[in-house]
Amino acid sequence: MSTVEKKEKNVVNFEFSVSGEEFRTAIEKAYKKNVGKINIQGFRRGKAPRQIIERYYGSEVFFEDAVNIVLPDAYDKAIDEQNIEAVAQPEIDVKEISRENGVVFTAKVAVKPEFELGQYKGVEVSKVTHRTTEKEINGEIEKIRERNARLVTVEDRSAELGDTTNIDFEGFADGVAFEGGKGENFDLKLGSGQFIPGFEEQLVGKNTGDEVDVKVTFPKEYHAENLKGKDAFFKVKINSIKTQELPELDDEFAKDVSEFDTFEEFKADMTKKLKEKNKAKSKQELENKIVETICNNTEIDIPEAMFETAVNNQIRELAMQLQYQGMNIEQYAQYTGITLDAMKAQIRPDAEKRVKTSLVLEKIAKAENIEVSDKEIEKELEKMAEQSKMSVEDIKKYVNVDDIKDSKIVEKTIDFVVKNATVK
Repeated sequence: MSTVEKKEKNVVNFEFSVSGEEFRTAIEKAYKKNVGKINIQGFRRGKAPRQIIERYYGSEVFFEDAVNIVLPDAYDKAIDEQNIEAVAQPEIDVKEISRENGVVFTAKVAVKPEFELGQYKGVEVSKVTHRTTEKEINGEIEKIRERNARLVTVEDRSAELGDTTNIDFEGFADGVAFEGGKGENFDLKLGSGQFIPGFEEQLVGKNTGDEVDVKVTFPKEYHAENLKGKDAFFKVKINSIKTQELPELDDEFAKDVSEFDTFEEFKADMTKKLKEKNKAKSKQELENKIVETICNNTEIDIPEAMFETAVNNQIRELAMQLQYQGMNIEQYAQYTGITLDAMKAQIRPDAEKRVKTSLVLEKIAKAENIEVSDKEIEKELEKMAEQSKMSVEDIKKYVNVDDIKDSKIVEKTIDFVVKNATVK
């Protein structure tokens, strides 16, 4: 049983209870869970009857574990009964507890805010179209050309920006070699910004075999605490100098980097792909403008807990990505010189925007009865299966169908507001 006491400022206070029968069943479960850990004189370990243990340790000895057993289901049932959309972990206290009457809980939880939508039909926005230029096409081809360049050794000139130098180096601060400042046979592209400012430029004009003293000052925000803002110098030996030799833009190049036989076919395909990309970019920017305008038209008093949850979710996503790279969040913070709190502060504005956008789109979907059919979900699953070269049955093992449904509702809601917008 549950009852709502009061609801104000997006916080709900309510009571819910567990019957004496349910609580007594939970006490028995708690006893079975713990009896193996309890020693009572005269009984073998794990064989003492519950009544004996309760007489020895007190009648409420199993109450805490029993509460933990009944609480999750009782809380979920209560918020379902009262249609409470909780957005954070609740604060729960025990108001009354007894073997005979069960448990009465009090709960306080932040909920989704109630609000009125601002104007979401007929909003006016200006469309920006991204045109595909010859310069952009040639730029993309040049990137592919550079990726397929080969390095050739330079022997008749000194190092220039853009060259790759192979070096041995050792760094010193206050006359002492510092940790992590030594390397051998390291390939450094001059002008790439791989090393601290001022390092690479001092190798320009030097020749193979030269030994150079490179003087630098570490940045004040450098990740290593003992080197922040310090003057240092590196002993550097240039082992070799190599430069990029770019391939000719001809039919052979096209065959090497694509499935086409001629450079004209390759360039035509590149042009088509860029046009599609720019069309998608224009569409995305228009959608973003319309949704942002609608959100600006709507005032919402959003609980702080929703922002905190959104920020923490993004931190968790980052941690998972780092884990695939063999790094944890603490190592990342040390490497980038940014604290976890500073990381959260950077994420916060985007998280706030995402939370409000999600609430507004959800409200519009309900107002306009925008739904997704089972047929549409099945079609989406088939599309995912085709892309990943798996069967639909296998895809269902790895995806949450409710997440797909929510995503499709958002997609259809955005389509709705775009169709109902006035685009200049």
